[in-house]
Amino acid sequence: MSLLEKLTVWSLPFVPKPIVGYFSKPYIAGSKLENAVRVIKELNSNGMMATIDLLGEEINRKEQATEAAEEYIQIVQEINKQKLDANVSVKPTHMGLLLDKEFCYENIRRIIEEAVKFNNFVRIDMEDHTTTDDTIDIYLRLKKEFEGHVGTVIQSYMRRTVDDINKLTEYKVNLRLCKGIYIEPRNVVYKDMFSINDNYNYNLKKLLKNGCYTGIATHDEKLVWYALALIDELNLDKQDYEFQMLLGVDEELRDIIVKSGHRMRIYVPYGKDWYAYSTRRLKENPKMAGYVLKKIFHLN
Repeated sequence: MSLLEKLTVWSLPFVPKPIVGYFSKPYIAGSKLENAVRVIKELNSNGMMATIDLLGEEINRKEQATEAAEEYIQIVQEINKQKLDANVSVKPTHMGLLLDKEFCYENIRRIIEEAVKFNNFVRIDMEDHTTTDDTIDIYLRLKKEFEGHVGTVIQSYMRRTVDDINKLTEYKVNLRLCKGIYIEPRNVVYKDMFSINDNYNYNLKKLLKNGCYTGIATHDEKLVWYALALIDELNLDKQDYEFQMLLGVDEELRDIIVKSGHRMRIYVPYGKDWYAYSTRRLKENPKMAGYVLKKIFHLN
């Protein structure tokens, strides 16, 4: 981590909220669902799909999780009403995982039940390592009942990922494969970027060779190149996978992939908890934080 990045992370609590909000605009649709709908309509018009994320996680009261689940049900209904090419992503801790695993399971199940009515899909996000086993367990339980309507996420920086993929491929899972962003101890995750990338490529090949629909979630052009080469090598149909990127990140690469004829899904977060989301992502991604500081003070 460079000195500038360390300085940025340290100074984040002192950065005025309006400034954080201004520089977070490209990455967050807004505070209301109508903001996300507007952004997704534009993405759809440019040949891209979307997944909607209602901001919020690690709630401490069951009522918060119930309220969030109800809003997700409304999101699913609005997707159908507005005829959007979009699905939803939910965080287990937002659904109450840290309070009660069964309560979390039931909340996610209710959202999937609503999605099934409209032939839609729910992605269960992966969070820090303390939630990995429970998240995979909840996913596999729901997959049995709602085949084709639910998926989850695996992170290539986790040391356990190869073992997880080996177990999951037999279920023909639907996975988003990403690098991972949470700050974790070295005994849990790889810290070396070459190892993380190699692990990403190794597991991507295993997923695609085993017929698992995969969301190739990356902004790293090296990983995109490997994915494209692998897609060609395996002679995959464009319906067998999709690329995924965050809203507002490397839109040039995003557009190149779309113009090449590949499916692209954009992760579109919205909600009143935008400030907590923004500062957390900046703290967990010092390189992005340094970029924001440069933008603020025009340090080019």
